[in-house]
Amino acid sequence: MFAVIKTGGKQYRVAADDVITVERLPAAAGESVTITDVLMLANGDDVKVGAPTVEGASVVAEVVELTRGPKVIAFKKRRRQNSKRKRGHRQDLITLRITEILADGAKPSGKKATAKKTAAKKAPAEAEVSGDAAAEEKSA
Repeated sequence: MFAVIKTGGKQYRVAADDVITVERLPAAAGESVTITDVLMLANGDDVKVGAPTVEGASVVAEVVELTRGPKVIAFKKRRRQNSKRKRGHRQDLITLRITEILADGAKPSGKKATAKKTAAKKAPAEAEVSGDAAAEEKSA
């Protein structure tokens, strides 16, 4: 199954577990992002084309990292005028890993959320172990 999504004024063909780099979205690393601008869905021979978007379809992605693009230099020079201008620009980018493509208003499975919860539960247990080791060192 694949989808064509629109974000940042550009279109991307995505499938599950794809990693794409798009223009910056308001999200932090590790968060989940839902993109609702799905222009087309395809599942084998079943193809749905939106007018302009497919109703009830969405793509869920996990934010991998926030980066910046290469520096683009805009240099203008007017010959024989002793006039020049140099401007630089770096685009803010975000790297996404596509986790799910949802059709017909389906809800996200939430697999990533459970993994985060179990990791959070394990962290305090490790802190207790290190605290016991510190108590043993003090008594010795």
